[in-house]
Amino acid sequence: MTTTTGPARVTGAVGTAHTRVEGRAKVTGAARYAGEIPFADLAHGWLVVSTVARGSVRAVESGPVLAMPGVLAVLHHGNAPRVDAGYVGLLGRPDPIVGLFQSDRVPCAGWPVALVVAETSEQAREAAEALVVRYEKEPHDVAFLPDGPGVYTPEPRETMETDKGDLERELAASAVVVDARYTTPEEHHNPMEPHAATVRWDGGRLEVYDSNQGSKWVADELAKLFSLEPASVRVLSEHIGGGFGSKGLRPHQVAAAMAATVLQRPVRVVLTRRQMFSLIGYRSPTAHHVRLGADADGRLRAFGHEARNATSTVHEFVEASATFGRVMYDAAAHRTANRLVRLDVPTPTWMRAPGEAPGSFAVESALDELAERCGVDPIALRARNEPAVGPVSGLPFAGRGLLACFEEGARRFGWAGRDPRPGVRREGRWLLGTGTAAATFPAGARPSTAAVTAEADGTFTVRISAADIGTGARTALTLIAADALETEPARVRVRIGDSDFGPAMVAGGSAGTRSWAWAIMAAAAGLHEQLALGGDLPPEGLTVRSDTSAAIAALPERERHSYGAQFAEVAVDPATGEVRVRRMLGIFAAGRIVNPLTARGQLTGGMIWGISMALHEEAVRDRASGAHVGPDLAGYHFAAHADVPRIEADWVDDPDADDPVGIKGIGEIGIVGAAAAVANAVWHATGVRHRDLPIRPGRVLAAGAGPDGSRGA
Repeated sequence: MTTTTGPARVTGAVGTAHTRVEGRAKVTGAARYAGEIPFADLAHGWLVVSTVARGSVRAVESGPVLAMPGVLAVLHHGNAPRVDAGYVGLLGRPDPIVGLFQSDRVPCAGWPVALVVAETSEQAREAAEALVVRYEKEPHDVAFLPDGPGVYTPEPRETMETDKGDLERELAASAVVVDARYTTPEEHHNPMEPHAATVRWDGGRLEVYDSNQGSKWVADELAKLFSLEPASVRVLSEHIGGGFGSKGLRPHQVAAAMAATVLQRPVRVVLTRRQMFSLIGYRSPTAHHVRLGADADGRLRAFGHEARNATSTVHEFVEASATFGRVMYDAAAHRTANRLVRLDVPTPTWMRAPGEAPGSFAVESALDELAERCGVDPIALRARNEPAVGPVSGLPFAGRGLLACFEEGARRFGWAGRDPRPGVRREGRWLLGTGTAAATFPAGARPSTAAVTAEADGTFTVRISAADIGTGARTALTLIAADALETEPARVRVRIGDSDFGPAMVAGGSAGTRSWAWAIMAAAAGLHEQLALGGDLPPEGLTVRSDTSAAIAALPERERHSYGAQFAEVAVDPATGEVRVRRMLGIFAAGRIVNPLTARGQLTGGMIWGISMALHEEAVRDRASGAHVGPDLAGYHFAAHADVPRIEADWVDDPDADDPVGIKGIGEIGIVGAAAAVANAVWHATGVRHRDLPIRPGRVLAAGAGPDGSRGA
């Protein structure tokens, strides 16, 4: 037995800049990712995906492939293990794409139809490319038409639609009306680390080394899919090279698990960049109809936003873009609706700031149009329409720092000196303009468990099924634990990414760090109570476990959100249509900022993605084949270093007296409103409004712009 005197009282780790605790391991290669962990007797799987957009598999001619060097197996709908894809998991019924090889049906191009397994990755790829799959083709439709047929409202209807007051009457009574339509294209996550999983059976347990956003989540889904006891599946995901919403249960884990079961040896499946465009989800194209009615001074009487997105024929996914306005602006009449169109495409999924990113582009562009028509400064217009309570819910706000963000941002950006007239600033051949937009994202928390151990040597170990998808979560949790334990960060070791650590929130919805912090703080408080009793620590240490389910359920109901104000300056060349973002500033109200160093990286990363969304990103589908045109990082354009301007992110104080944690989450808020700020700046530079993203040179030239803001080059 070892006697402990307790740690020296040290506080203040939270809020101080701290380099990543795993930084050295990552830059030296010591950190292992899912696709590079060594295993003895490892086999490699390569997925084969459909080349037709709709139909059925007539034949998989596996015989010639099985005769190729190193090939061990070819799995397809005729011989694959049976799974149960009808289960209900954390997020409801899964996308049927994870019910791998259970049917000959092909609902979209890029649908997985076979897995080739071989001794080496090269052999598996060669054999997969040689595999002949014959199809019975059927007519398909992949065209998302903003005003096309087949639009419907999904269930539950009460969450898809809100309706307060008489929208048509208030619009008719308004002095100024904006009635406009906006669109955003199909967009794709492209994390640096492709999706990868290595699976083996170990002592009767299915052990999965995976890159995901929630190890316990994926473990539970796999257990249900394969009809296994939850305890017989372990998922480990220690280091992750990005996720952005795409790294949940996907076909690669299922394929690897099937092959490991059939071959009784470890199997690794890594998706290619091109496969990721069809197998991991994406942001659906969206179409928006925004109707605003206001008095002459810009006070809203009517707010209407109908948003549409495409979904697959086999699974519903709602890009809830109309949700954005439900907490932002009040009006006597307030109507929002999210609607769907079924197409022969892969199922979309969550992508950074789902709903809010495209929704904010439409609403914040429309607000800018309203400000222009009313002759009111865009910031003053937003201040004039600041609600006292939730516009739809009627709930009080748990802090609402939006106007504080605009005030601080306007001061630092130099907004007061802005000439509101479009097309009057010029620098050589460039037309210059500035724009702004508001941002918001929910600040949620979900029940989580954590274990904190006081070790015999005076250090502490935290175990929680959290995921660090590149955000710096591991470091943030180290700082939070250090303060909760009243010790220094160097004496705290945080272990994450292991489903055996128990239930915890996934890394998503900007709720991960808040949820995990709550569980760690609760376990640390319990450990303090135990240590205060005195006595000796056993050699294995003293462990206290927490569960925040009851505490979160008791939290008073409020509108809990992060907020932000985005500012952008652009230069537009009317002769070439080129748009250059020169500088951006984002000021955010996002609760307690745990680690300023990584927080700025999160916020500026989101803002850069907003530049990408505004000017570059657009996945195009060929209507004839139903497949993508250029599904790779050569054909899919995004912001590169040369596109990134002077960019700065900062924050204002944002306390919440009712919240014991005080963290609101920053993963999503940085992208919200960023594209609208850029689009509004392009209008200010040229006098021409762009309602369809991206604002590529061809569209600028087609719209025309002159130095006085008039149409025509």
